[in-house]
Formats: sequence, structure tokens, C-alpha cells
Amino acid sequence: MSKRKKYIKSCEISEVIAVQLGGFEQKILIEGNRKLLAQILGRELDESSTILPPFYVDYGKNITIGKNVWVQQCCTFLTEAESSLGTTCLSPRSLSPRIVNLITLNHVMNPFERSSTIAKPIKIGNRVWIGIAATIMPGVTVGDNSIIAAGTVVTKDVPPNCIVAGVPAKKIKELGNY
Repeated sequence: MSKRKKYIKSCEISEVIAVQLGGFEQKILIEGNRKLLAQILGRELDESSTILPPFYVDYGKNITIGKNVWVQQCCTFLTEAESSLGTTCLSPRSLSPRIVNLITLNHVMNPFERSSTIAKPIKIGNRVWIGIAATIMPGVTVGDNSIIAAGTVVTKDVPPNCIVAGVPAKKIKELGNY
């Protein structure tokens, strides 16, 4: 059974088709959203990747998104600096983050120059899972296969194959080599 829903995204209405699958609601983007995303990103989004609206971004052309990437609703990417998301990242297709923030911009510390900003790129490795309400701060690299726990604020690089959690993020477990 399908049902149309409308989500408001920055004064534009994005249509989403909702399909009931085994008691879970699976949202599927229609072609109009892929065209809009191509304009925002400056390139086509790979067919294996999905970004569900609303999706908030300031400089979409600074984002590179790999294959099999799933971005759930309400994610914010403030990407004044170039940022990349590797393949099969943000989450496995069945477990998707919401309200994830990738923030490449920060203000200078000098109180007389705080209106100035500094942008540093963010790099998310392959097969990374970012939990709900996590925030990745400027200049951070997240290593392959790592997991960022829900609500975590990542201010420093995350090594590959580990789980980080907390504010600020701390390594809580090694995952072994994959």
C-alpha cells in the first residue's frame, strides 16, 4: 500500500512515497528529488545512494558522496570546506541516522574577530555508521568501519575500526580489523 507525503524543505515541497514493508515504513525518493539533489550537489547522486528530505545544506557542491550511502531525514551539512562521505557510509541501509550534523565551519577565538570564520574539511571513511543526533566538527576524519554513537560530538579524528561515544567523543571499543 503506498501513500504520498509532502515534506517542506527550505520553501520547496519534496514529495516522498511511503511504502509499508513488513510493518516498517520505507521512504523512497521520486525522480524529482534526484534532479533537485543534482543541482544542489553539482553532480548526480549515485543510484545506490539516497538522501531523504528534509536535507539541509549550505554549499552542496563541496560534498562528495560515495556509493551505497544512506542519509536519513533532517541531516544538516554545513560544508563551506570540501567534505566527503565514503562508500556504504552513514549507516547500513536498514539502520539510518537522523539529525546528523556535519559542520565544517567555526568562528575564530579572538573576540574582536568572531565574525570571521574558518572552514576545515570533514572526511567520513567507508562503511561508517553515524548514530542519531551525532555532530562531526570541522577538520575531522572518521576512519573506515567506525561507529559514531548517538548524540556524540566528534572534535578529533576517529581511527578506523572503533566505536566512539560521548561529548566530546572518546574511543570506547575496538572493532578489530575488517
